[in-house]
Amino acid sequence: MNGTPLPVRALPRPYLVFVGDEQHRSVAKTGAGVCYWAPEACTGQWRLSPAAIDLGLADMGPEEAAAAGAKALLIGVAPVGGLLPGHWIASLTEALRSGLDIVSGLHTRLNAIAELATLAASLGRKLHDVRHSDTSFPVATGRKRRGKRVLTVGTDCAIGKKYAALALTNALKARGLAADFRATGQTGIMISGSGVAIDAVVADFVAGAAECLSPDAADDHWDVIEGQGSLFHPAYAGVTVGLIHGSQPDALILCHQPDLQTIKSFPDYPIVPVEAAIARYLDIARLTNAATRFVGVSLDTSGIDEDRARELCADMTQRTGLPATDPLRFGMDPIMDRMLQCA
Repeated sequence: MNGTPLPVRALPRPYLVFVGDEQHRSVAKTGAGVCYWAPEACTGQWRLSPAAIDLGLADMGPEEAAAAGAKALLIGVAPVGGLLPGHWIASLTEALRSGLDIVSGLHTRLNAIAELATLAASLGRKLHDVRHSDTSFPVATGRKRRGKRVLTVGTDCAIGKKYAALALTNALKARGLAADFRATGQTGIMISGSGVAIDAVVADFVAGAAECLSPDAADDHWDVIEGQGSLFHPAYAGVTVGLIHGSQPDALILCHQPDLQTIKSFPDYPIVPVEAAIARYLDIARLTNAATRFVGVSLDTSGIDEDRARELCADMTQRTGLPATDPLRFGMDPIMDRMLQCA
């Protein structure tokens, strides 16, 4: 379908996932997420020491990976502060000389490191700073677009919006339905191979970027849009509002962590009750799509035993009247069924 042009970032795949010498799995969550959701996009892993995290991929260096078909080295770890450790520079230059681009979601811009930028240019390689965008997006038009859209939103950040969207996309495709995951964060972009790092867009153009990310589509096609931030987050609510307005979602899924009491890193801000969150999100979303409705609640029960997790899902359904599930434990079928019934 013809629609708004898509000035979104596209990445070269498959990847050689760079683990470096990182020994803590939580710091290697970017690489782990890509391996979990897009195993077909991973040729192997490059560990600088035997003690480094093992993501379950074949160990290989950049030259071997390039010969096996890899197109880029993906930095799969996120050090504290998002800064690039200086001792990695030699490994990154080796990857460039082996014929690989480099994909990074770090705060440090690879293109700002003269040694890497100069070498990449001389070899015809590219440095993909996924977190940073030099694309100029338009101001939002507010025009209603064809196709269907579902957006994940949350009571806080980092409570499963990306995972819920990916799980729903896979579930729709498994039923033979047309669906695309629309990535709005650096890890999501690495998983899908394209998207917009929405929190790196200048505020006035966030809604316009969301329109570009999800243009006109066939009437029966679903864009499953990865949510960012939270309407109740004292630092990141702004990007959430712009993403909602530009996405014009037909359906919303609320993501929630039932054992969380306060906003992460903001102990003075309690988690808003889900009923209040649903009402507030609908108020915001109905500015650009008056027909927006919630179709389910996605729970992150990773720190809770399975029996209790099932009880929490049942309780959430009773409280809200919406199907509730943990997408990684129990799948997305209940939410998907409601979404399709309401379409």
